[in-house]
Amino acid sequence: MRTVAAVALAVLLAACATEAPRMSTSQIDAILNAPDRSEADRDNDKRRKAPLMLAFIDVRPGMRALDMGSGGGYTGELLARSAGPTGQVYVHNTEYWLKNFVKGRMETRLKTPAMRGVIHHVAEFDDPIPPPVATGGLDLVTFMFNYHDLGWVGTDRARMNRAVFAALKRGGHYVVADHSGRPGTGITESKTLHRVEEALVRKEIEAAGFKLVEEGQFLRNKDDPRDKSVFKPAQPNDEFVLKFVKP
Repeated sequence: MRTVAAVALAVLLAACATEAPRMSTSQIDAILNAPDRSEADRDNDKRRKAPLMLAFIDVRPGMRALDMGSGGGYTGELLARSAGPTGQVYVHNTEYWLKNFVKGRMETRLKTPAMRGVIHHVAEFDDPIPPPVATGGLDLVTFMFNYHDLGWVGTDRARMNRAVFAALKRGGHYVVADHSGRPGTGITESKTLHRVEEALVRKEIEAAGFKLVEEGQFLRNKDDPRDKSVFKPAQPNDEFVLKFVKP
């Protein structure tokens, strides 16, 4: 019995030793104020409220993380800087995204020192997970302001969310942010207003087995009527940020 107890205690202590603590405010500030970050990214920080967003995402040194629909790699780079040299970050895009929207921006970013070791995975949204981590290989998945696009591109969203669930370790997090749609609109305004109803996103992700554990309030705006396109808005857009866990 003593041997069993000792082994169990050793395993517990080893697990605690390898789990990095949350980043402090000063550590987050240091990442965001790194002198080699681009002016375009610093401008994006203002709109995304980057200190609050990074704290909410809670990526830690040594984590294995994936940024889906990464586009030009703004979030992917923040994950890479946060996970550090002991972590592993993947960024994901589709061929269509790269050709029509990204247009070389990701390739340029991947050549920078901050992205050293980051792996760019190109695949459809239905099957977005790099094969090496497709079964319980990830600690964190982020999907920032692109869930609404799944409507007009015709993605099998249930299949995608199941793939994310399978790729995450138990206790791993799936963080999704997007532009809020009005109640009852679902994902029908994905191409016109670039919005999606928050309730639909929750329902679809929970159907894959996830549990909602936290809501970020820092991008909410009750004064947004949510009836116009999110581009060049008359007021800041109402946006939700949700964190789900794999039980």
